[in-house]
Amino acid sequence: MKKQLFGTDGIRGVAGEYPLDDETVFVIGAALGHSISRSWPRLGARSGTRPSVLIGMDTRESGPGLAELMAGGLEASGADVQFAGVLTTPGVAHLTQRGEFDCGIMISASHNPFEDNGVKVFGAAGFKLPDSEEHEIEAAIFKLLEQPVEPQRRKLEIEESAATRYLDHLSNIWPLDHKLDSFRVVVDCANGAASELAPLLFARLGVTAEFIGNRPDGRNINRDCGSLHLDGLGEKVIESGADLGIAFDGDADRALFVAENGQTVDGDVVLLLAARHMAERKRLTNHLVVTTLMANMGLEKALQASGVKMVRTPVGDKYVLEAMVQREAALGGEQSGHIIFREHATTGDGLLTACALLEILSANHEPLSKLAGRLTVFPQTIKNVRVTHKPPIEDLPVLTEAISASERELAGRGRVIVRYSGTEPLLRVMIEAETDEDVARHSSRLVRIVEEQLGAER
Repeated sequence: MKKQLFGTDGIRGVAGEYPLDDETVFVIGAALGHSISRSWPRLGARSGTRPSVLIGMDTRESGPGLAELMAGGLEASGADVQFAGVLTTPGVAHLTQRGEFDCGIMISASHNPFEDNGVKVFGAAGFKLPDSEEHEIEAAIFKLLEQPVEPQRRKLEIEESAATRYLDHLSNIWPLDHKLDSFRVVVDCANGAASELAPLLFARLGVTAEFIGNRPDGRNINRDCGSLHLDGLGEKVIESGADLGIAFDGDADRALFVAENGQTVDGDVVLLLAARHMAERKRLTNHLVVTTLMANMGLEKALQASGVKMVRTPVGDKYVLEAMVQREAALGGEQSGHIIFREHATTGDGLLTACALLEILSANHEPLSKLAGRLTVFPQTIKNVRVTHKPPIEDLPVLTEAISASERELAGRGRVIVRYSGTEPLLRVMIEAETDEDVARHSSRLVRIVEEQLGAER
């Protein structure tokens, strides 16, 4: 059965509107609290007589209010709450995974504009919840909403040491002899959760860094900055003569890069460089990399040439991680910049990825543009079509036949991926082929059919 609230990355919507209205957020907290309390005796009983939950948030103006409602629901259903204030999503995951909490909750809508917000949930092991648990929690939410709801807010005080403990974890991965202090970088914090943490981390590691997009005001998160808007970062890198640029998204669970010549470097390149780096050091378990359906065919061929197998999963770093655990893989991630280094994290971590790439650059003694050239990319385009509803694609025969026709024509020479966004009212059309002409022809045809079939807004 299809989930109604949880998408590929938690529950997301417009702050103040269903499912992020006061009543529903309070009930989400209550449903989570009941779920945690039922399983708590099996979790190994952390300190105290009630299960403990950590809440963090990014810099959106709606974050504090949503956190208070969530905390109210959690405490009403038997859980204690600690509030980290502004923290990255991987920071919440790490502090949960290390055994301090029975559940971690991040209030964030990642790369979305400030009007949106969301709820990401991590279990006691620091992993995002499996689909089966999300189904159970959704059922509990809908049952609670059948009765009148009186939302209760719980005033929260920030536990200042939470961010410090997370920074300690990251800085301890790279001792000073790794020579990260030889780099000059420009860092775009997206006016989000990394705005205070990134300067502190790079200062600890001795990296010379200039920061932009690090003055959040509650409404400027992701606005013309961060991992979705790399043009300004590229100009700054070239202007300053920096070694590279680093761009985070709003909750800093992913990072994209700009080489010293202004070239964009995505997650596919990072996966290739990291796989080769780790393989040389006998750290790439099972000679395997896990990525998603969106990864470029060029990455698969480049990994094969290095003796590394690539496994694809549905889009979403939770699915990447599940496959990594099942196959005992040490490295996985997405083209969008979610990179998971299983030795150090249970989710994508932009700060971790940035430092890992600096380590790779240091070991190779070559600029990022030259290293990125090791990946021959198949021409690819991803068109985001705004839709008014999301019927199953298989129920749209005109569209499915058009997809099949493109797949037959591109067999062995390209790929077609048509999927709904799990977090926005979008249908994504991805075409990959040997030539730009084929990419343009197939994508324009499919986009036109999507607009006709789904009444998309132009």
